Amino acid sequence: MKFHTLTAVAALMLGAAPAAAETVLTVNIEPATTWVRNFNPFNQTSARQSTLDFIYEPLVVFNQFDSNKPVFRLAETFKLADDLKNIEFKLRANLKWSDGQPLTAEDVKFSFDLVKKFPALDFVSIWTQIDGVEVVDPQTVRFTMKQPTSIAAETLVQIPIVPAHAWKDIADPVTFSNETPVGSGPMTEIARFTGQTYDQCRNPNYWDAATLKVGCMRFPQLADNNQILTATVDGTLDWGVSFIPDIEKVYIAKNPEHFHYWYSPSSMVAFVFNQESANADNRKAFSDLKFRQAVSMALDRQGMVDIAGYGYPTLNQDPGLMGELYKAWADPAVTAEFGKFATYDEAAATALLDEAGYVDKDGDGMRDNPDGTQIAFSVIVPSSWTDWIDTVNIAIDNMKAVGIDAKIETPEEAVWSQNLISGKFDAAINSLPASASPYYAYKRAFTEADKGKTRFTSQRWFNADVEKLIGEFTHTADAGKQKEIMNSAQRIVAENLPLMPVFNNPNWYQYNTARFTGWSTKENPFANPSITKNNRARLLNLLALQPVQ
Repeated sequence: MKFHTLTAVAALMLGAAPAAAETVLTVNIEPATTWVRNFNPFNQTSARQSTLDFIYEPLVVFNQFDSNKPVFRLAETFKLADDLKNIEFKLRANLKWSDGQPLTAEDVKFSFDLVKKFPALDFVSIWTQIDGVEVVDPQTVRFTMKQPTSIAAETLVQIPIVPAHAWKDIADPVTFSNETPVGSGPMTEIARFTGQTYDQCRNPNYWDAATLKVGCMRFPQLADNNQILTATVDGTLDWGVSFIPDIEKVYIAKNPEHFHYWYSPSSMVAFVFNQESANADNRKAFSDLKFRQAVSMALDRQGMVDIAGYGYPTLNQDPGLMGELYKAWADPAVTAEFGKFATYDEAAATALLDEAGYVDKDGDGMRDNPDGTQIAFSVIVPSSWTDWIDTVNIAIDNMKAVGIDAKIETPEEAVWSQNLISGKFDAAINSLPASASPYYAYKRAFTEADKGKTRFTSQRWFNADVEKLIGEFTHTADAGKQKEIMNSAQRIVAENLPLMPVFNNPNWYQYNTARFTGWSTKENPFANPSITKNNRARLLNLLALQPVQ
């Protein structure tokens, strides 16, 4: 049966028969106890994670799995000036928004001006990096950079492009829920939305409609890893991103012909202390390098990998945060000098705490600050992420073993994320996004202008020299110079240990070939296939899918 876009979408919107079953792709991105109708692409906490890419298509996708090559989407070209100080993007001809109105360079300028006017929307602090944006002609927009940068394009495409005609009269775009979005991507039509499921269907004016073979994406509400596991194993989900214990036995063995997974090294997972904690006594400890070093040495990373992660994660004992993902960038001298502080050694942790004056002064069996004030804190972790909960529980046992009073706290994911962004927490497990080089992870973690805008700065440790080096990294396209710069930056980070890395997550990805083929696989790795919201290449995986006839 052929799928007719307008007919199927109209039927869904009227509550009639759904889209042809073979064109409905059932997916899971995020756990939730109920769906909240929010498709604001600038919202970092409560917007649905299907918003970016699928509703708001980027100008360009940089493909990490293909040497970071640009895959042009709304833009058909970009040109970076020889002096690296300005860049022009040329849009495709005759682009339209999902409501049929033209998509032009004016919309691009409007989107960047919007985040300048409302800084809370600027989740990558883009206006600390650009001086201005101007429309050259209806298809061309030019950006002027504050400093020369070789990665201007990769930075700029992170800002979502929204339609000026639909957003210009929004009084408060920060709180705007955008319930009926007008978008540019392949899946813009919210054909059904309830607390238990929502359907996001084809854009009737999508410029690449000939490539798109999926009719709708369906998002069932699944509260935690256990519910996600059930939906994955019974074949409900076509595309998933979750932790599945003993996956060969629990999932693959149920249907070896159609059930598959592929895990590659991805985002670094670390424990963090909020160095601006509202609890003054905890803050004394968290701000002390020796306390952080001791806690880091107390963490049984291999146990976290083997027990909590069933062996799927990749051990990370690099205090400079390189690990397996960025091993080509790691400076052996840094690891040799500071690696012991990211290696499990309970005796050394105990000795360092004793040396630094963290002893039990009130007789309760737990260590106190050198001035006698109490240290007691919770480590926050999303309630639905069972593998991370197990990881935190191991860390809690490790810390108690050396006399540190720590416990676990499990808010919902959205609350955990908001607390990391706002700084309303003491300790947490967190991650940094994966990219083609460690530059982006460092940029997200250590840019002070991003504080309060993203969870990646949750440790609230900033260093002027590191920020200067991050900037210098982009001022050259010379790979040798970039390596020297990153060596200097990772030495400062390793010396200060603002994050305590424990492992790199796998790139969680399960896929079911019973209804769709064309998936990115280990044998044909054309793009990062994870559907997580931090992976812009998920769009490429979607566009490659074809229904099984």
